[in-house]
Amino acid sequence: MDAERLRVLRELADRGTVSATAAALSMTPSAVSQQLKILAREAGVAILEPDGRRLRLTDAGHALVLRAEDVLAALDRASAEMASYRGSPRGRVRVALFPSGAALLLPGVLARISELGVEIEAQDVDEPASAVPALLADFDVVLTHRDERAPSLISPRVRTEALMREPIDLLLGPGHPLADRSEVGLDELADESWISVRGGFPVDDVLQSVAAATGVQPRVVQRINDFRVIEELVAAGYGVALMPRYALAHPGLVCKRLAGVRAARIYELATRPAATDRPAVGAVLAAFREESATVNG
Repeated sequence: MDAERLRVLRELADRGTVSATAAALSMTPSAVSQQLKILAREAGVAILEPDGRRLRLTDAGHALVLRAEDVLAALDRASAEMASYRGSPRGRVRVALFPSGAALLLPGVLARISELGVEIEAQDVDEPASAVPALLADFDVVLTHRDERAPSLISPRVRTEALMREPIDLLLGPGHPLADRSEVGLDELADESWISVRGGFPVDDVLQSVAAATGVQPRVVQRINDFRVIEELVAAGYGVALMPRYALAHPGLVCKRLAGVRAARIYELATRPAATDRPAVGAVLAAFREESATVNG
């Protein structure tokens, strides 16, 4: 049964006459009568009967009015809820983040949106930036990272926004001969063993970019994506590494600037172009911006 015809029936029950119902709904009396006839056919039972020059509800008609109240109330609640989603950030937002970015930003982002009615469903995903289009099939927002020398992802189906720049430093063990230096040239590390991440990830991209700029080719002996493992290997004397500045957790290690080169990774937020029309997604993006500004501030 059509919801608008149920609304006509309810108005008739409230107002008593076809003419009063027509006036309330900005319809003609004949249009009201036509809608009520169609509703009776949809119901498969008589819902009105003559009462002099007026119409009155049959028992079935009274029963249908009660059900119409339930249906229309549910529709009104649904309409109000949809309006709240349009006007304020509510709902669930699925977010994929690379692990070290999640450790740095996610706690603050969750705190910022905790009172907005937005639920973040977060998942750490250790994939290179090239995987973003595929990730957006399952996530609303993807936090990714790239070497600052690499171009941002360009695709008509992906919207990217640079969020922050994180310097990448040289990681040394406390007993390393260069540990007391304020900065170290890559040429001074020509004989070192390097521990890097897998190819295609920003830290290794930075290492290769620095190598290309200086002509010093690093000797990579281990490739580990987990920064905690890298820290333990450096602490144990198995090599040196590059480490994003805000990712360092090991208290016994030291980070030094690389002399004469700019080394950094860029954090980027990626969404589908239409996703930003959702207030909940917009609120999550804003929370990431605010939190990254605090970190960089």
